[in-house]
Amino acid sequence: MPELPESYEKVSIYPLDPEVKEELLSTQIECVFNWSTKDGWPMGVIMSCLWHDGRMWLTAGANRHRVSALRRDPRCSVVVTSTGTTLGPGKTVTIKGRVNIHEDPETKSWFYPTFASHLNPDPAGAEDFSKRLDSPLRVVLEVVPEKFITYDGIKMFQHSQGNLDESRLGEPKESDTTRLEAELKRRGLG
Repeated sequence: MPELPESYEKVSIYPLDPEVKEELLSTQIECVFNWSTKDGWPMGVIMSCLWHDGRMWLTAGANRHRVSALRRDPRCSVVVTSTGTTLGPGKTVTIKGRVNIHEDPETKSWFYPTFASHLNPDPAGAEDFSKRLDSPLRVVLEVVPEKFITYDGIKMFQHSQGNLDESRLGEPKESDTTRLEAELKRRGLG
C-alpha cells in the first residue's frame, strides 16, 4: 500500500512530466511576466507569449517601463498555467531567467509572423497582426531559462487518493527537506 501524504506541504514531489511541460509551454498563449523596478519592487503583467527553441519570447514597446527595467537588470521570471488549455487546470511552469532584448530586423522577421500565427490561427488575421507589430518602437524579449519550477496538481490529487503510481513522483527539493525541517523545528513541531 503506498504511503499517502499527510498534508500538502511537500509539493516539489509533483513535477510536470517532461512531455507535459513541453506541451504546456508550446500551447499556452499567455503568461505572467515578472521583473524588478529600480527600487527593488517586483512587478508583473500578463503578456502574450511564444515558446520557441527552448526560450520564451514576448514583445513590447521600447517605451514600456519593463523594457527600461530589463535593460538595467535582465533577471526576470515567467509563470505559465495550464488554465484555458486542453491540459485543464492545475499545471504550472515557472521560468527563472534572463532577458535578451532584440531590436534587429533578423529576429523581428521570424518572430512577428511566428508569434502572430501562434496567437491567431486565422492566416489573414495573423498576417495583419504581424504587420501591426512591426513598428520601429517595438522590441522582442527573449527569456533564456536558468531554472524551471513545475507543478502538477493532478498528481497531487491522485497521490492523496492513493491513485498515483509512485514512480511518477519527483525527488523532493530542498524546500521540502532542509527548509521544511528547519521550519518545523522553529515552530517546535519537529
